[in-house]
Amino acid sequence: MYLIHIGLSAPDRAAQLPAESAERILALAESDAGCPVDHVSAHVLPDPVVGVYALAESLEAAERAAEALCRRAVEELPSLHGWTVTRVGAPLIAPYYEQLLWSSSGLAGRIGTGPIPSS
Repeated sequence: MYLIHIGLSAPDRAAQLPAESAERILALAESDAGCPVDHVSAHVLPDPVVGVYALAESLEAAERAAEALCRRAVEELPSLHGWTVTRVGAPLIAPYYEQLLWSSSGLAGRIGTGPIPSS
């Protein structure tokens, strides 16, 4: 299973991603027996992103399936008319963990506080 993020752009700056978007996109996926999607989530801020959990043989296949689903959603779901798909890809989590390590101890590669054992 792959988590694929799909960035969406609103038809105008004031528009917000509808709260029910994830459920409606998942229902659209479930209506297609060949769509390998297991779960969909939506995040509104700072930029709208739809997370699609796709069951696929490769990352590329998962990205294609997720993109096709979201392009279909912006065409077929009335609540998403006018929205556009801006980017598709697997999120990189390494920067998150690197930042977490720095913020917890101030030393790269260490989690927690206290003296370095070899000092």
